[in-house]
Amino acid sequence: MSKILSIETSTEICSVSISDNGNLIDLIIDNTLLEGGNAHGQHSKLLAVLINQLLNNNNIKQSDIIAVAISEGPGSYTGLRIGVSTAKGICFGNNIPLITINTLNLIALMAQKNSNNEYDLVIPMLDARRMEVYYSVYDNELNEVNETKALVIDENSFAEYRGKSILFCGNGSSKCKDVLAGLNADFDVDSYPSAEFMTEIANSCYKNEDFADLVYFEPFYLKSFIATTPKKLL
Repeated sequence: MSKILSIETSTEICSVSISDNGNLIDLIIDNTLLEGGNAHGQHSKLLAVLINQLLNNNNIKQSDIIAVAISEGPGSYTGLRIGVSTAKGICFGNNIPLITINTLNLIALMAQKNSNNEYDLVIPMLDARRMEVYYSVYDNELNEVNETKALVIDENSFAEYRGKSILFCGNGSSKCKDVLAGLNADFDVDSYPSAEFMTEIANSCYKNEDFADLVYFEPFYLKSFIATTPKKLL
């Protein structure tokens, strides 16, 4: 048995899954945000609970797990830190490897699988506040064309891809629809990264022994965390 635990905490929607040889066994998603609730700060409270629930529901022990896969970022600073810390703890405690998956790659895979159309390019985006996004560009076989970057979107963004069919996806793409109206593009704004789609990538990484350094690995924040001081209430 080759059970891999996958953890996704890069956005407000937290999810965990368990798979065997790349086949999904079970998935649990925290639907707080999707149901209209406030998901802020939920990862630190719920992640361990969701993992225990997932394992207990399927009569799986931590000792049955051969690896842990984690969404490495970019994304929420706090969410990534909590997810990676939890994953490392399980790996250290059970002497198993850590697998890391780029969050934008995960979103691109999800959007492509959920689409009935074929596109020349898939451009996943994560919201980085205001008109800024974290993005990457993939071809129709999900080979990376443009590495992960931060970008402030304006009407000239992605002009070099005019004439190509494009699928923009991820929670950062919703605010770009009007600005990028001149492109031949569709927008999948509901493609939140999910542990459900990590199983295929994680299984491939495990077979190829593509593991992260358990001691030195840090989340891919892309930009440094900037703490803000709350405004004084009058």
